[in-house]
Amino acid sequence: MLLDLARSRRVLFLGGKGGVGKTSVASAVALRHAREGARVLLISTDPAHNLGHLWEQQLGDAATTVWAGEDGGDGGGPTDSARAGRLDAVEIDPDATAAAHLAEVGETLRTMMPEHLHSEVDKHLDLAARSPGTHESAMLERLAVLLDEGQTSHDLVVVDTAPSGHTVRLMALPEIMTAWTEGLLDRRTRAERFGAAVRALDADDDPESVSSEGRDRRIRRAITRRRDRFAAMRAVITEATRCSFVIVLTAERLPVLESAALRDQLAEAGVAVGGFVANRLAPAEAGEFLAGRRAQEQVQLAELEGRADGAAVETLPLLAGDLVGVAALDALGEAMERAETR
Repeated sequence: MLLDLARSRRVLFLGGKGGVGKTSVASAVALRHAREGARVLLISTDPAHNLGHLWEQQLGDAATTVWAGEDGGDGGGPTDSARAGRLDAVEIDPDATAAAHLAEVGETLRTMMPEHLHSEVDKHLDLAARSPGTHESAMLERLAVLLDEGQTSHDLVVVDTAPSGHTVRLMALPEIMTAWTEGLLDRRTRAERFGAAVRALDADDDPESVSSEGRDRRIRRAITRRRDRFAAMRAVITEATRCSFVIVLTAERLPVLESAALRDQLAEAGVAVGGFVANRLAPAEAGEFLAGRRAQEQVQLAELEGRADGAAVETLPLLAGDLVGVAALDALGEAMERAETR
């Protein structure tokens, strides 16, 4: 199921409860698809920054190639060549993203305000940096840009998301932010009409009138750009043939219940759930203790299947050793292949 989704979608989100192995599963499916010749972009929205630790590389907001096939490092676009696979990874840094976003806003505001008000702009931005929602909004806009660019430069974009509560909010935000920016544009239109009327009464050839019209256009362009980004992201995540969400969990009661609730919340947000991946399933033939755990996991898997509303449930085994580095991710990818053939 998971590898089939990677082959048939342009965007694949992986999410679930914290600590269930989302980053490992996202990395393994991305690497497996890249080994098949695809150009894959792997994005982490989790502020814990586990992606770089797993790949044993320093990652940041710019794409870093973490694996490349024989001809996969030339930076070209999507390709069908089995020898040209490449996997690039990005860790979105919420602090850096918010700082860059506010710096851009500040530059725009300073061009619109008289110089004696620039200090007030700085005070406002300093307050905004500490305000609720600033990091969330900036991260969403950065993810929207990466999704848009990634679908042009890569065959598949895989998004490793933060734990469930953050993810539900993230998937609902594009619709919320689109409506919010639409409201801003509506208010901006009314303000421009009022300003135009005042300027017409004041003086048609007043230089300040021309300056005000220019500021109005810049404000409208900035708001429209953000609205279009959020609307485009919303269109991507709600198009089931292009984007799927896979919920990763372990076969334990709390993760099963949280995953079932996450599926319902995603469905309410219009996001298609492609299936569930139960990770780290204990072997049944490795002693009495693990056999007992496997029996308990089967009870929870049955519970999950009853709550999955027809979505596929795939299992991955508990592997020996730490899941760090390419060799370990290849081993997990091979387990995915075996799961596909069962």
